[in-house]
Amino acid sequence: MSGSPVPPDVPARSPAGPSAALAAASAHYLRGEPVDMSALAAELGVGRATLYRWVGSREQLLGSVLAEMTERTYRVAVRGVGGAGGARILAVLERFMRAVVEAAPLKAFTEREPRLFMRLATMPGTIEDRATELLTRELQAEIDRGALRVPLPTRTLAQAIVRVADSFMYAHYLGGGRPEIEQALEVVELLLRPCAPGAGTDGRESSGPARR
Repeated sequence: MSGSPVPPDVPARSPAGPSAALAAASAHYLRGEPVDMSALAAELGVGRATLYRWVGSREQLLGSVLAEMTERTYRVAVRGVGGAGGARILAVLERFMRAVVEAAPLKAFTEREPRLFMRLATMPGTIEDRATELLTRELQAEIDRGALRVPLPTRTLAQAIVRVADSFMYAHYLGGGRPEIEQALEVVELLLRPCAPGAGTDGRESSGPARR
């Protein structure tokens, strides 16, 4: 789960350091430009060795950029979403996934480096961890307000939803014709149904949301 239609707040003159490197790399990403480590080091006024010490490898830096974009996109997706319980989670997830697949910077990146993107986006790591953390908070908020019951650890459920969303959202990079957002939502709804108030842990009784 990654990508962002929202540009980061990049100061005109950021002090040199890891945060400045991430901000500069994010700015290049959002302009649809490649993130070149030599050019980035020169832009920041440091040597390549210093840049690598700050951010790790280029792959690690890109993972951090995409994780940051994931959070920015998610925070936009949750704005103004009403409802409660599973219905609200589905609405947020749908808005998020559609924003991701329509994001121009992500399209530019995947056209240049599709294999690298798939490795970063679908394997356990920075991006999945950030998305799981965000969704865990959303699920926990619904639990705390009494709108959702979870028969397994909240983070486990969040991680499962993230992996389902990724597998369908990026289906076109794995040989499919297009992103399969509706299919992802149908599967996630099944995961959320047993979590409705009054449901048993076996999932046989449910008053969860139904998509029509």
